[in-house]
Amino acid sequence: MGGSAADDRLINVCWLPPILRPPGGMTVRQERVFLLVGVAMLFAGYDMNVFGLAAPQIQASLGIPEDKLSLTLAFIRLATIAALILAWSADMVGRRRLLLITIFGQALATLATGFVTTAPQFIICQILTRMFGYAEEMLCYVVIAEEMMAEARGWSTGTLASLNYMGGGVATAVFAAVTLLPYGWRSLYVIGSIPLFLVAYMRRQLPETKRFEVEHDVEKLSSRVGNAFDQTRRLAHEHPKRLANILIAAGAFGFAIWPAEFLWPKYLQEYYHLAPYQVTLLIIPGGLLAVFFTIFAGRLSDKIGRRITAIGGCVLSVIGFIGFYGGWHVPNMWLCWIPAFLGFLIADALIAGLAVELVPTAYRATVSGLRYLVAMLVGAVGLILEGPLYDMFFAHGFDKYQAHGPAVLVLISVMPVAVIALATLPEPAGRELEDISAEPETARV
Repeated sequence: MGGSAADDRLINVCWLPPILRPPGGMTVRQERVFLLVGVAMLFAGYDMNVFGLAAPQIQASLGIPEDKLSLTLAFIRLATIAALILAWSADMVGRRRLLLITIFGQALATLATGFVTTAPQFIICQILTRMFGYAEEMLCYVVIAEEMMAEARGWSTGTLASLNYMGGGVATAVFAAVTLLPYGWRSLYVIGSIPLFLVAYMRRQLPETKRFEVEHDVEKLSSRVGNAFDQTRRLAHEHPKRLANILIAAGAFGFAIWPAEFLWPKYLQEYYHLAPYQVTLLIIPGGLLAVFFTIFAGRLSDKIGRRITAIGGCVLSVIGFIGFYGGWHVPNMWLCWIPAFLGFLIADALIAGLAVELVPTAYRATVSGLRYLVAMLVGAVGLILEGPLYDMFFAHGFDKYQAHGPAVLVLISVMPVAVIALATLPEPAGRELEDISAEPETARV
């Protein structure tokens, strides 16, 4: 899809305050692409958080036994595998075409979830929702990396992640009215599907990324032949060290952080004795503060480097969660959730961005999918191990609420592995993607 001279005109991003605007500004085309991608990320973030918020209501409505709730979550997470296959195909058929499919598919599956009557129906609809939603998230990072200017890619990654987590905040606010809405939790899914359909309609204006168009024209016979598994094989052959370090960083980060991130609402209520409304009052302002600083951190990474900022996010999350789960008898230690969540957002966003910045155009959707798959599956292993660790600490005298704390801290001790892997990657900040991907793997970084 060709562009015009007007598309390349630089503009001021007037919908953001000056401190949060991208360094160097945006072109008309870049702004259109970013908004079409970013708004979808916002509502996808809403969609992905509804189940966690409304789990008790859904469980009671569909008759899901207490001992089967975790199994239900495990089935739903199988969507990651199908999402990876979708992401792989974007390296062969194009980013635009797949993004049209993922947003429309997610909208349909979200709407259908509001009308299920049995637990198996719910699981199937949510697998489809997350298959399209996870693939959408993977591809959004690819599009942003390929379309934005070199000096603003970090800002773009941080802002995109912030929009996604702001969607979770919107879900939290709407959930407060779940007892007042007609049809209860089902209305949450119907409400969430409406903006997704609108974005799907507007996304017809989304152009194919210029880098994919060039790559497709030059190598459409050689690099598009074969299937997704061949793409992965060639990626591992051409960039083994980068791929290995990206996946190690993503896996170690997921293993260390997902149990802590999953359990904090429960810990707030049962260990710190906060009422549900108090949890909401913490999430909304604390989350907004974290989102603001995540955008700022993305912009900062364009100046001081992606690796050092991502490592800083890892360290900040560890320090915050140590304070939160440490069992210190200090007033208001639950406020440590805010820096912990901020560090999580920063590191998660920049690791996702690094994954697509460090490989050639032909492999970006593939490596984005692999990064996502490894983070989700290894994070699931961490969640599984938290149970036996909890039992061990409970047997050694911790009460039934406090025992989650040391169990989480044992798992989060793996974070240095992610830090070491991040430190060994090339630095992409301020460099053109073609220069990064052409750099020999043996080059000093």
